[in-house]
Amino acid sequence: MSSETIPNPDSGAGTPAPSPDALRQERDDLRDRLLRTSADFDNYRKRTERERRDQAEYAAADLVKDLLPVVDNLDRALEASAGGVDDDPRLTALRDGVDMVRRQFLDTLQRRGVEAIPAVGETFDPVWHEALATEPVTDGLTEGQITSEIRRGYRMGQRLLRAAMVKVAQS
Repeated sequence: MSSETIPNPDSGAGTPAPSPDALRQERDDLRDRLLRTSADFDNYRKRTERERRDQAEYAAADLVKDLLPVVDNLDRALEASAGGVDDDPRLTALRDGVDMVRRQFLDTLQRRGVEAIPAVGETFDPVWHEALATEPVTDGLTEGQITSEIRRGYRMGQRLLRAAMVKVAQS
């Protein structure tokens, strides 16, 4: 057997050392890749957080849309009991109870960012209002002014939950 050693190809023997400029260029390239990857990951994290938040808002908005008819029915119950309940203390107590439930329900919705869309006296805005009827412009009214609200509308931030159904002054 001979005592000759065979150079290990992984040891780098026989290959010239890279120049300092090449090493700097490789370092800069790796740094740029690291920064891009870090920025991509940060953007991914922000996007997924925004999508999660949007999904939660959509779910909340869908639930609130389903609950708005409950508010309408509480309003109808109060309107129906407006006359003649003063004669019977039990009916007065029932009306007061319905009113308390309605106020508590609306306060809860308001804490969650739900608000009624202003209607009567406002200028008609097709984004927030749905015109069901018109009436002639008279003294004190202007073209496009909302004269009455048929059904209250609601929004959650800038998201429309339900348009207000209104009557509008028109010439």
